[in-house]
Amino acid sequence: MARIVLSTDETLTSTYHNVPLLDFLGCAPVEKMPGWVYHILDSQLPDENGILSEAPYGLRKVEAALLTQGFGRDEVVVAHPRAIEQFIDDKTTIVALYEMDPMGLGPVSMMFTNGGRWTNYTKLKFLQLVRRINSIRDRKGYNFKLVVGGPGAWQIDFKGREGLKIDHVVIGEVDHVAGDIFREIESGSADRTIQVKGWPRVDEIPTIVAPSYKGLVEVMRGCGRGCRFCEPNLRVARYIPLEKIEEEIRLNTKAGIDHAWLHSEDIFLYKVEDKRNFYPNAEAVIELFEMARRYTRNVNPTHGAVAGALANPGMVETISRIVGANERHWIGIQVGFETASPRLIGLYMNNKMKPFSPEEWPWVLLNGTYVLNRNYWFPAYTTILGLPGEDEEDEIMTARLILTMERELEEKLGNRAHFSVTPLAFVPMGMLKGRDFFDVEGMMTEGRFLHLYYAWRHLYKEVTNGLPMVMRGNPFLIPFYPLARLGARLVVRYLRKWGIKHGFNPDKRLEPLDIRIEKEEQGWYPASPVEAY
Repeated sequence: MARIVLSTDETLTSTYHNVPLLDFLGCAPVEKMPGWVYHILDSQLPDENGILSEAPYGLRKVEAALLTQGFGRDEVVVAHPRAIEQFIDDKTTIVALYEMDPMGLGPVSMMFTNGGRWTNYTKLKFLQLVRRINSIRDRKGYNFKLVVGGPGAWQIDFKGREGLKIDHVVIGEVDHVAGDIFREIESGSADRTIQVKGWPRVDEIPTIVAPSYKGLVEVMRGCGRGCRFCEPNLRVARYIPLEKIEEEIRLNTKAGIDHAWLHSEDIFLYKVEDKRNFYPNAEAVIELFEMARRYTRNVNPTHGAVAGALANPGMVETISRIVGANERHWIGIQVGFETASPRLIGLYMNNKMKPFSPEEWPWVLLNGTYVLNRNYWFPAYTTILGLPGEDEEDEIMTARLILTMERELEEKLGNRAHFSVTPLAFVPMGMLKGRDFFDVEGMMTEGRFLHLYYAWRHLYKEVTNGLPMVMRGNPFLIPFYPLARLGARLVVRYLRKWGIKHGFNPDKRLEPLDIRIEKEEQGWYPASPVEAY
């Protein structure tokens, strides 16, 4: 039993058999993907008598904040959602849930659920957990408060909490004020919606005290590029000191987690000094990977900007040598492609392409992907359907760029050419709050359809050609390879039929863009500050 019970829904405690990108399975619609499929692909984090042995990183930060701000170790528990009942009694004051996508309003979910017309697994599992918690409270007559926080907490306020019996929603970074917030909730003096103003300083961000899922460690907060649609990019950029990162990696590896996922909004901006042109601080980025590599061979970044890779190919090559990247050991990274349109990039993301210009954006994407692929990095790109103010030319240009990248990279790199593009529905966040959500059913045009169709058509090629490469390190995948190929083919076939039904032409002839890969020896990139390596 505990005074404070921290937990989350089951989609965030699933390891999904450690299959790359399968973490997004929770975004799939319940109506279209049978429960037995989800059950087979679901595998839960280990626990010790109901206490999570590893936990999502955000939960670990809240736990650490409470323990450093006056709560006792025996008063705070991080519970597996399937065992949450055993930690709640009449002494429990708060049950707090950390959530990413509780109402299915995230960009991936909105795309996969036809604009929210269907229910995804993140919403289903969240609502099931909330009902169980409320059932405990009602049956036993307990007086604890149910609190929801985390990156997806805004969705509760947006959708409304009628019938959910959620007492408080906490929005914002809480590292520096978690203790105060929880005490105010306990005393009954807290607002129903607690909006945290400002951000913690680096020295106010606590170090985790127990292992994090996948060995995830945070290396920076915020970004600094300031894309107007992106909430994290609007925060002040803060860089976690190397010694604090090392402490968390050491904690995870001592617990037997042979992996270090370096989390940031853009790994190539770690400790960046050039805030005008965003040239990477290559020495700092390389030092970060060298430190992590001392503890484990399995070192991966989470997110990065393709412009940073292109600005300093020598940095990418050096990191690849440090972590042992090769044809059997690729580095995955999530990257924002967003759109091929220089006009939209300049309007909403005028720092995203720096140190290059908006007009060079399609060229940056092509050549940056070449740099990544040549060094065994697999970029998983995301694009946005429905950016405010976009037109047909913008969308068709995105489809044409996908086609161009596919052809050019295969010509230059052969079977070393790998990338994926996942179109996401526009969700009004950041400085674009108040705009309309993209409605897949009601706002589709032929240009948007071609953008979507070409992306999924290329993904089918990657499933066919790239999945065997991933399977080498995960035998669990082998029986599912035929199913994955069939599923990808069926999606493309479905999209094709859907497009024709709505009057769109999937066979419309698109010409590649007039851009080419320009190899490094031709001198198009700035002099590398890591030539000594």
